[in-house]
Amino acid sequence: MRILIATAGSRGDVAPYTGLGAALREAGHEVALAATESFAPLAAQAGLGFRPLPADHRAHGGVRGKRELLRAATAFMTHVGEGFADAVAEGADLLLLSTTTAPLGWHVTEATGIPSLGAYLQPTAPTGDFPPTVGGSRSLGRSGNRSVGRFALRMADRVFEPAVARLRERLELPALTAARMRRRQDEAGWPVLHGFSTALVPRPADWAPGLTVTGPWWPHVDADAQLPADLQDFLAAGPRPVLVGFGSMAAGEGERLGEIAVRALWRAGLRGVLQSGSAGLAADGDDVLTVGDVPHSLLFPRLAAVVHHAGAGTSAAALRAGVPSVTVPVAADQPFWAARLASVGAATAPVPFRSLTAERLVGALSEAVREPSYAKAATAAARHMATEDGTGAVVTAVERLAAV
Repeated sequence: MRILIATAGSRGDVAPYTGLGAALREAGHEVALAATESFAPLAAQAGLGFRPLPADHRAHGGVRGKRELLRAATAFMTHVGEGFADAVAEGADLLLLSTTTAPLGWHVTEATGIPSLGAYLQPTAPTGDFPPTVGGSRSLGRSGNRSVGRFALRMADRVFEPAVARLRERLELPALTAARMRRRQDEAGWPVLHGFSTALVPRPADWAPGLTVTGPWWPHVDADAQLPADLQDFLAAGPRPVLVGFGSMAAGEGERLGEIAVRALWRAGLRGVLQSGSAGLAADGDDVLTVGDVPHSLLFPRLAAVVHHAGAGTSAAALRAGVPSVTVPVAADQPFWAARLASVGAATAPVPFRSLTAERLVGALSEAVREPSYAKAATAAARHMATEDGTGAVVTAVERLAAV
C-alpha cells in the first residue's frame, strides 16, 4: 500500500512516526511522511518519502498561557490545513492520522474515499480513569473526568474550526463543523491506535472497542548510529551524569535555564549534559557538556536521571531506559505525562516550569538520584515496555485493513 503518515507539531509530535514509517516500509509498503518542512531530514534518515505542510511550529516556541496557546494553535493548524489536501493529492491508499491531523484528515477521507486510521501519541477520548491530556492533571473523579474530557474535545474542535471551513471549501464539500465531524467519526467507530505504553496509561475500560493501545513507537535510529565523540568521552570520564533538556519548549530562555541547571548540578554534586534544544541551553566545563540532538535510545541508558519537559516521547524514552525523571512541564500535554510518571513512582513530583528555581531543582535532583525507589520503578516500567511491540501492532492492523 501507499501509506501517508500525517502529523504536525514539534519534534516530539513527529519523530516517533519515523520509526513507525520505517517498520511499515520494511513490511513492504511505500511510506511517506507529511509534516512541516523542518522535519524533511528526519523522514530522509528513515528512508521515507516527504510531503511538506505549510507551517512552522518553531514560531510558537515561546508561547505561554492557555489563551495564547489556543490562539497560536489555531493559527498553526489553519496554516497546516491549507496544504493538507495537496499532500494527500500526491497519492495514497491509506492515511495514518495523528492527534493533530485527524480533524483535517477526516474531511479529506470524505472527499477522496481514501481510508484512514488514527495513530495517536496521546489518549484523547474522554474516560473516567483520568482527566484529559490537555487542561489539567488532577483527577476530578470518574464523572468529572469524563465531563472535562468532553469539554477538552470541544475546545480542540474550536482550534480546528477555521482550518476545517477552508479545507471543506477547497474540497468542494458542504459546510460541516469540526464538532459534527468528530461526532460522525465517533458514531462510526473510527479506529484509533495509540502509541504509548500501558506502563504509563493502561487502556481505559470505558473506551469504545475501536480504541487500542499498542505500546510506544520509537524514533528511527540507524543501526550504526553512535553518540558524538566528545559526548562519549564525557560519559567515560566520570560518574553517570544528569541530562537537562526542554526539547522544543522555552525558546529564548536558554541563558536563564542554563544558569539554573549549572547551579543546581554543582550544588547537588552531579555531572550534567545540557541539551540545547529550542531554549538554547549552553554551558561547558569540567562537569558540564552541551550537546545538540542525540538519540535518546543511545544516551538515556547511560544517565543517572533526566530533567525534562515531560513531552510524551521524552517521558517514554526515560522509562524505556529505566532512568528516573525530574519533570518540569511547560504546556499542552506535558503536565499530564509528568503526573503519570510520578504516579508510577518513576519521577519526583512535577516542578511547574514557571516555578523552576535552582533550589527546587537541587532538591528534586538529589531525591531522584539518591532515593533508590525512583530507579527501581523506572526499571520495572522498562521491563513492561520491553514486552510491547507498538510498531508491530500497527503493521498488523494495516495489513489486516489491506486484506479486506
